[in-house]
Amino acid sequence: MTIHFKFDTFEEMLAVIAENIRPPERMTVSEAAAKYRVLKEATHMGPWDNTIAPYLVDIMDELESLSYTGVCFVGPARCGKSDIFFNWLCYSTICDPGDIMVVHMTQSTARDWSQSDLRKAIRNSTSLGGKVLPGKQNLNTHDIRFTSMRLLVKWPTITELSGKTLRRTWIMDADRMPLDIDGEGYVFDLTRKRTQTYGRHGTTMIESSPGFEVSNHRWIAKTKHEAPPSEGILSVYNRGDRRRWYWHCAGCSEPFEGTFKHLKWPDLPDHEEAASMVTLDCPHCGFSHTHDADETIGQPGKYGLNQKGRWVRDGQTLHADGTITGKPYSSDIASFWLKGVAAAFVSWKELVLKYLKAMEDWERTGDTGSLKATINTDQGEPFTPPQLASDRSPEDIKAKALNWERGTIPYGVRYLTATIDVQKHRFVVQVHGHGIGNDKYVVDRFDIRKSNRVDEDGDTLWISPHSELEDWKILVPEVIEKTYALADDSGRHMMIKAIGCDSGGKEGVTVNAYDFWRWLRDDDERGYHRRFQLLKGNPQQSSPRAVITYPDSERKDRRAGARGEVPVLLLNTNMIKDQVDGLLDRKTEFGGRIVFPSFLPDSVFTELTVEVKTAKGWENPKKLRNETWDLLVYDYALGIPPRHVAAEHIDWENPPRWAEEWDDNDLVIEVEEGRPFVPVSAVKPINLAEIAENLA
Repeated sequence: MTIHFKFDTFEEMLAVIAENIRPPERMTVSEAAAKYRVLKEATHMGPWDNTIAPYLVDIMDELESLSYTGVCFVGPARCGKSDIFFNWLCYSTICDPGDIMVVHMTQSTARDWSQSDLRKAIRNSTSLGGKVLPGKQNLNTHDIRFTSMRLLVKWPTITELSGKTLRRTWIMDADRMPLDIDGEGYVFDLTRKRTQTYGRHGTTMIESSPGFEVSNHRWIAKTKHEAPPSEGILSVYNRGDRRRWYWHCAGCSEPFEGTFKHLKWPDLPDHEEAASMVTLDCPHCGFSHTHDADETIGQPGKYGLNQKGRWVRDGQTLHADGTITGKPYSSDIASFWLKGVAAAFVSWKELVLKYLKAMEDWERTGDTGSLKATINTDQGEPFTPPQLASDRSPEDIKAKALNWERGTIPYGVRYLTATIDVQKHRFVVQVHGHGIGNDKYVVDRFDIRKSNRVDEDGDTLWISPHSELEDWKILVPEVIEKTYALADDSGRHMMIKAIGCDSGGKEGVTVNAYDFWRWLRDDDERGYHRRFQLLKGNPQQSSPRAVITYPDSERKDRRAGARGEVPVLLLNTNMIKDQVDGLLDRKTEFGGRIVFPSFLPDSVFTELTVEVKTAKGWENPKKLRNETWDLLVYDYALGIPPRHVAAEHIDWENPPRWAEEWDDNDLVIEVEEGRPFVPVSAVKPINLAEIAENLA
């Protein structure tokens, strides 16, 4: 496209030509802001001051770094996010000209911004305003022409984000935009394509406060700076090098990331009074920082904390002496996440007051709108509905895990049980050890995914519990006959006393579950059916915790596969889940504690926290995996008297033989390598009449 300029004098023409051939001015974006940007606001009059919000400096300077082609800034309201754009605009027009496009939420917001904030920035900074080409046609709402570059003010449609080659692009308030632009993809990826031609000299900037809910509220971070799983800008942040803003405590000098959870205030009926007494307490030493500085008592205030603040990348560690060690996470996106307590233009009192009022509103009306707004925009955090939140987290449970070798039984275990959850193409198995006082140890957790069947090419087929009875038989060697080595290195193993298995799920599962139990019963020599208990949840909240039933003996269609002969343990799952929930909160007390091994993957600990208690009972609102939780519930059901182990009634002063110390335990066997498993009499009742007949 050819642009025609009209000049009144020869000198004007020479000035424009000279500007276009002038080499770039060698300075950073933050330096250019201090030199050329002027503000005329109620809070600040005069040149841009990088010390007011020092956390913005690194973000600005990475915009022109050749190491990154993307920059992401997750931040709260009133932290200066939008000011970065105007500083970059000054750099792009004065220091190193290059076309830039800014993308707003809608065409309407683009127009309003262009006619207000942009016009004000141009008026206030004469160095910037002087670069606008003369003539009204060069100061259009959506296309502003400077002497050596253009500024496009657009909105997220595939038409506006296509067919342009630009050196710099900016996405403003991204989490208030659609996640999918006209079916073509996410705004960051579409906009980033506009700068690809420039290679490492092109940059796409995306900024926003979080706007989407956490998709898994029981997620465990794999790295120190990883953000919770969420759509929008936090997903871009996780693709970057994940930088967080750290302060040094004024009391102990130890570094920490200031977040809303570090704010403390008294529990007073007057929210205004409570918020006015807020402090930020160091997570290391408990030193209480005040918002305002008071050097006489060593209080730097938020301003002083920010002056010594540092951005730290994922994989790095900031030390008390200010040094940073560790290998940083590598990415072509420089990503930053600032929390609301560090925002330069909002006080801690304001943060707390908005939160208290929003919580009051939610408790009174059940509406989470104002609560979500203050958590997202003021605190700079992703939102989890309060009804999904609880005091227990996956990290809390994992922190109490103990170390022992996988495949072995730790000291204290007297007998083993196993529970099985039936999924579409796998059996999920969890093995539990039981000790004195009904302490429970999760000894193992594994999936059975491959069957003994093969296809026409000889490849092993996936387990199919709903359609293949044959696949159930793999539970015999993989679970029923499975043994675990004792921790005393004696070479002895312990067998599993009882197995509980879910009998519901996809159509066909119940029929095959019942037929498998009959198959076990028909092999009476081994008596495995006496140890294998089918389970089913009872939707009636008033039902007993657990009761044996013989389902549907009168049905004529027989689709359930039951003929009144298969014992099924019917569970009041809500009642048992209440019990398990209480026991999970125990720390190290003997008698009823649940002990987990450290070798379990993080997903296991997450599965223990995805269900929440509501007025209707326990629910899984996000439909996340929860097998660990269900398998624990099944295991407690196995111990309810009078069936199977009747764990709650064991007299540990005089336990049954299968719950004795290892040297006297009937379930402890010698295992010879290479020999098949042979069950002992402890798992099959002794037939005294048969013995007498043989003796005769």
